[in-house]
Amino acid sequence: MTLTPQPSRSTLVTRVQNILMRPTPEWTVIRDEPATVQSLFTGYACILALIPAVCGLLATALWTAGFGFGLLGPAALIGAVMGYVLGLAGVFVFGLIIEALAGGFDSTKDRVQAMKVAVYSATAGWVGGVLSLIPVVGGLLALLAGLYGIYLLYTGLQQVLATPKDKAIAFTAVSIVIYIVIMVVIGMIIGAVTAALAFGTAVGVAGVGMAAFS
Repeated sequence: MTLTPQPSRSTLVTRVQNILMRPTPEWTVIRDEPATVQSLFTGYACILALIPAVCGLLATALWTAGFGFGLLGPAALIGAVMGYVLGLAGVFVFGLIIEALAGGFDSTKDRVQAMKVAVYSATAGWVGGVLSLIPVVGGLLALLAGLYGIYLLYTGLQQVLATPKDKAIAFTAVSIVIYIVIMVVIGMIIGAVTAALAFGTAVGVAGVGMAAFS
C-alpha cells in the first residue's frame, strides 16, 4: 500500500501564502500534484480549521471574562469542538456537491480534484478566523476574509476542474448558495446545542445558589 506523504510545516505555510497571494498559478500546481481525499484533510484542512475554532473560543473567553465566562465556558468549548468537526464535514460535503455539479457546467468530474477546490478555497475563511480576536469589528473582518474564498473558488474551478470561463461564474454562484445553506444548517445545530448547554449550566448554578440559601 502506498501512502501519500503529508506536507511538512514549511510546505503548509507556503501553500497558504501562495493560495492567498497568487491563487491562479498555485491552483495549477494543486491541479497536477498527487493527492487523496484523506491527505487533503489530514494534511491541510484539519490543521487550518483549528484556527477559527481556537480563536473563536479564545475570543469568547476574552470578551466575556467579566461577564461569567465560567458559565459559558463548557458550552463555548463544546460549541468550538462541534464547529470544528461539523465545519470539516461541511467542506467534505461541499466537495461532493462540486463533484456532482461539475458535469452540468462542462467541468472535469473527479472527486479528488473537486475536494482540492473545496478544501483550498476554504483557506481564506480559516486563516481569517484569527481576526475574531479583534474586538467589535473582528467578526466582520473575518467574514470579509471568508468572502475572498469566493474568488478562490472561482479561480479554482477554472484551473483545477477546467470549467469554461463563461460558466465559471454560474458554477461558483450555485456552489456558494448551496454551501451557505450547509453552513446555516450547521450553525443552527451548534447554536441549539450550545444554547441548551448554557441554559442547563445556568439553571444548575442557580439551583446550587438557592440550595445554599435555603
